Amino acid sequence: MTDQRNILRIDASARKAASSSRALTDALIERLAPANIVARDLAVALPFVTENWVAANFTDEAERSDAQKAELALSDTLVEELIAADILVIGTPIYNFGIPAALKAWIDMVARARMTFHYTANGPEGLLTGKKAYILVASGGTEIGSEIDFATGYLRHVLGFIGITDVTFIAADQQMVKGQAAVEAALQEIAIA
Repeated sequence: MTDQRNILRIDASARKAASSSRALTDALIERLAPANIVARDLAVALPFVTENWVAANFTDEAERSDAQKAELALSDTLVEELIAADILVIGTPIYNFGIPAALKAWIDMVARARMTFHYTANGPEGLLTGKKAYILVASGGTEIGSEIDFATGYLRHVLGFIGITDVTFIAADQQMVKGQAAVEAALQEIAIA
């Protein structure tokens, strides 16, 4: 008997049934099955980082008060989900040339010094090495990789910052121009992923 891979699925689209990024993510998850899947739907908004969160995060773990532990509890859970994953699958639209605020909130909750990265004499070093990430991107007008795409470069950078450097982008971009052909092309990429 072989061990199943652990997949962390992140959905960032505010849309549900009509979401191209969710449909692409469904297709990839089906392609990667069987797997143990933990799903995190960011349409149910995460809190943003606050002053109390920052203070708790910068307090040594052994010295945190109960209130500080409570402040970091959700972030701790999100980090644990990410650490446990062998494969990270993020489905995201591009909103106004970048990622949705909900996905940025998730990133802010999981990019934690001493947990997902640390500082060395040579600069920051990601601690989540050996993982694979798939990013499924949908856009209405933004061409992936163009000078107005501020989403994919940022995601590649921040994932690399925490140690995830094996990143594959699959895009159904410029759907307002390409229509359903953009989605079909992405589904073909998923079929051979």
